[in-house]
Amino acid sequence: MFQRRLPVYAWNLTLLAIFSSVQAATQQASAEQIAADYRLSTSTSLPFPSATQSSNDAAGLMEAGWSLGKGNIQELPGSLDFVADPFPHKPVPIPSNQNITGPVLRATYPKGSFSLETGGSQWYNLWNATSGSAFQTMLVSYEVAFDEGFDWVRGGKLPGLRGSTQSNLGGCSSPRERGMNATDCFNIRLMWRKNGAGEVYAHIPTSEALCSRHEVICNSDAVVSIRPGSFGFVSGQWNRISLLVRLNDPPNITNGRIQFFYNDLKAIDERNLQIRTSNEVFINGFYFSTFFGGSDKSWETPREAHTYYRSIRMWGSSAASNLTENYISWASHTTAPDLGIRLFCFLLVAPALALWI
Repeated sequence: MFQRRLPVYAWNLTLLAIFSSVQAATQQASAEQIAADYRLSTSTSLPFPSATQSSNDAAGLMEAGWSLGKGNIQELPGSLDFVADPFPHKPVPIPSNQNITGPVLRATYPKGSFSLETGGSQWYNLWNATSGSAFQTMLVSYEVAFDEGFDWVRGGKLPGLRGSTQSNLGGCSSPRERGMNATDCFNIRLMWRKNGAGEVYAHIPTSEALCSRHEVICNSDAVVSIRPGSFGFVSGQWNRISLLVRLNDPPNITNGRIQFFYNDLKAIDERNLQIRTSNEVFINGFYFSTFFGGSDKSWETPREAHTYYRSIRMWGSSAASNLTENYISWASHTTAPDLGIRLFCFLLVAPALALWI
């Protein structure tokens, strides 16, 4: 009897749909839910204007009301302005309880730009310093959009969180500064790669145990790529991200934790990390850092490009990670939950596979 075989691409889509539904059912959480789960009772948000603003007016608003480190936008303030929402009818696929309207923050990358010397912008928020609290756990959530047909080239940076000692609030704004003050600060950002593949991109202490993990790539200057390709950005619509950082117990207990949610679905949960080596290092606040690159022309954008930002919110707590203590010499991996989900998906689809073979 003739048996119709399902095309390979159809099986791929079927498996992806099943895998996505399992993830959605077991790992979906809004930023508010994450904050509640970790008892992050202190919160803040960055105020946006009610009308569009040029780069000069935008810089004035941000410097007056966003608690910027050094009191200003450190890199390329002229690349930022507030514009009308470019995608008013393309919200994040998973709805939220927020009613987001009004202008959005736009970052411009000129044609041929790469690195912070030629495009994008960089500044940081000192919520920790201005509130008087010493945060050891912080969650940042914001929405980001890319131009329709955005050319990802080789990759680029996106905002995250940063931390330092009180005496080094101006440090950790570049790999060069971090190299000079390696024990005084850290930063944890996001990065897009080719075709929009995403990852967590962190300047944190490295070790042989960390760099031996299969989901981690250790680069030069204490740069760590965590789970590259575990999620993907989509151009021409809004993407919601939530990044949770829980500091380890210093100096060498590796119980720090980084969690990342893409459109409210957990994409990364990296545990047993050493994020700091000093008990004087705390999380300062939001770290806005975006540009193409990379530091050479192979990263440059072939045409003017833009990213857009809105709904920038943070929650914090003075409590550090409560994971079981492990020392830096202990090699750890965090693949068990992912492996369990994949195994479940395979067992779920195996009977159907048998019918089609």
